[in-house]
Amino acid sequence: MTVSTDDDLRAAVARVAASDRLLVALDFDGTLSPLEDEPMDARMLPAARAAVDALVAAPETVVAFVSGRSLVDLRVIAEHDDDSRVLLAGSHGAEHWSPGEGLTSHGEDAGDVALRDALRAHAEQATAHLEGVWIEPKTFGFGVHTRRASPEAAAEANRLVDDIVEAEAPQWRRRTGYNIVEFAFRHEGKDSAVAELRERVGATAVLFAGDDVTDEDALASLGDSDVGVRVGEGETAATVRVADIAALADLLDRLAAERTRRVG
Repeated sequence: MTVSTDDDLRAAVARVAASDRLLVALDFDGTLSPLEDEPMDARMLPAARAAVDALVAAPETVVAFVSGRSLVDLRVIAEHDDDSRVLLAGSHGAEHWSPGEGLTSHGEDAGDVALRDALRAHAEQATAHLEGVWIEPKTFGFGVHTRRASPEAAAEANRLVDDIVEAEAPQWRRRTGYNIVEFAFRHEGKDSAVAELRERVGATAVLFAGDDVTDEDALASLGDSDVGVRVGEGETAATVRVADIAALADLLDRLAAERTRRVG
């Protein structure tokens, strides 16, 4: 893995630091928090939390977490309460939370919910014999977690659930990530989440950072005045790449300091 040079990182920070109103949109798992075998154990690393706090305090700067997690779970792992100034986009942008407004959702109907519950039950039954496989409930679908499973069990779980969804809900959206396959009856992606956040806060530039395949939708959607940051390995449309969460935290700290110097 080749990470960006310090000159490249400095140029990326300078590009967005001078914008009139900046949106810093960040994936959570693998970007601010290490990936965990038990997903609800995820928490921001102290350096990442400090960098987020510094950006929240910077002038004309809005921070948002953009995650595939259901909003209720994202609030738990982000230790996010009603006094927070951090915006949230959960379920790949189908659910939003903002200060003073609270929760907004793009909605669901009784038929979608009934099918979601039936498919999740079918997936749980089909994979119950596979050690290390966990079916995660999500607001608009479910995820098949295989982080603790053997490669053979993971492949079998994904095959079984793929067959179930293909037979019963072929119109659902399928997404892959690190040791997870997600299925949803909503089709929002992190690209639409970032676009909605950009419009909502009136941002003139965006920095988006992520580490997974599902983050590439957002990274590929950014414009010339924006900056995309890939955390870790993998093919990417990002402007720059950093090695890990600690390196991203350092980049965000630099951005907060430069933002305060230029705009404050």
